[in-house]
Amino acid sequence: MQSATSITKTIWQYSEPLPQETMDFLRGIAADYSKVKNYVYGKYAGIKSLDKLTPVYTILNEMRYCGLREQLNLPAVYYELAIADAVTDIKCSWGIVKNKVGEKITANENLSDDDKKYLRTVLKMGSVYAAVLNHQQYELPQNAEGLDIEFKRLNNLLCRLTRRYLTVPKTDSADWFRISPNGYSYKDGAMRIVCRTPRKRISIPLKDDRMFDRQIQVHIKQDFVALAVPVETKIRKHRDYVNTVYAHIGSKDMLTLSNGNIYGASLDELVNPETERLAKKNRERGKAYRAYEQNAENGNSKKTANIEANNLGKLKYDNQKNRERRKTTTFINAEINRMLENEKPAQIVITKPVVKNKTKIYVKSANRKLARNFQGYIRERLAYKCRIDSIELVEINSKGTGKTCCVCGAEGIRQGKDFICENCGLTTTIALNSARNIQNKYNG
Repeated sequence: MQSATSITKTIWQYSEPLPQETMDFLRGIAADYSKVKNYVYGKYAGIKSLDKLTPVYTILNEMRYCGLREQLNLPAVYYELAIADAVTDIKCSWGIVKNKVGEKITANENLSDDDKKYLRTVLKMGSVYAAVLNHQQYELPQNAEGLDIEFKRLNNLLCRLTRRYLTVPKTDSADWFRISPNGYSYKDGAMRIVCRTPRKRISIPLKDDRMFDRQIQVHIKQDFVALAVPVETKIRKHRDYVNTVYAHIGSKDMLTLSNGNIYGASLDELVNPETERLAKKNRERGKAYRAYEQNAENGNSKKTANIEANNLGKLKYDNQKNRERRKTTTFINAEINRMLENEKPAQIVITKPVVKNKTKIYVKSANRKLARNFQGYIRERLAYKCRIDSIELVEINSKGTGKTCCVCGAEGIRQGKDFICENCGLTTTIALNSARNIQNKYNG
């Protein structure tokens, strides 16, 4: 169990190049793992199984006797984890449904305060929610006693909203699976995992001698595997980290602080060329796909084979894309580390992420940049590093931090990277003005 003084992170371990026979076995396990998950999705993602999801042992016991494991000849160390993963996915799906239903309840002006209180209470109580959806008798929640409401109308509303948003998860991914500790062992620098034949194991030589005793996720690559291993890392405490930092997260400069310091300067110069390169490459690949389809329809098999062999492969494309992404993520992590070391913060204040305007039509170039925007990754890594270093990360609403002047509060003009206030004459950058607005808002 994870202690209060540690945090779980994922480390990676890699195998040596593996023979084709081993790769075929691993891909077969991953394919069957996916089949088990899809079977569980189909059987247990509906409203009739809502009250079976917790604890997972209820579904595990039913699945042990359904005959699927014997049909697939899939060892239990893979089969049971596939079931557990699928149940977790279903729970996440139900969490999304509840959030969406809750949003609709809040926005519904035809509902009274008592109506909303009852509906929110039902959403929080899994057994009552399941009974309502399945039109079964249930004990009235204590919070709902004495409310002036029409139970039938509200229950029907809850059912309609749930039907609108409930979806059955599905996976087509067959390039990874999870294995429990009793499914593998180590010998002579190799990880030996359970195979389909009883009392036999498949050897996977590793590039290092680290050994583990926990669930491991096996990611299948072209001719090797990457093992994702969750490990506990101790939380560090720094006595000299005493400052409060107010930071604007930008797409041009990564982090601009209210004191004027910038970390990750010119991040856009690292990201944008790759964005444009991918756009050009994808246009070329689009033309190749259309030519391939056209020749296939015309029965020109020679031309089709030539296009497929020379233009449609994804190995080089993916390798280069991943290489460029690693460059950017390495830069981001190094700059966050540099910021923490220099600023020594006990607290970092940023704004909550802003959702893209769904009604606005963006030009293609803007959409490409938004698609490859690393702000989500920056926030994720900043949050992780704050947890590791015992730094408080505070998120405030961004309203009023972008367009208003940090000195006089008047609405300013934004031109490129510059912010200009005609009211007081301030001229600075948009990012620095935002960072200082964050400071003013937090301390105001």
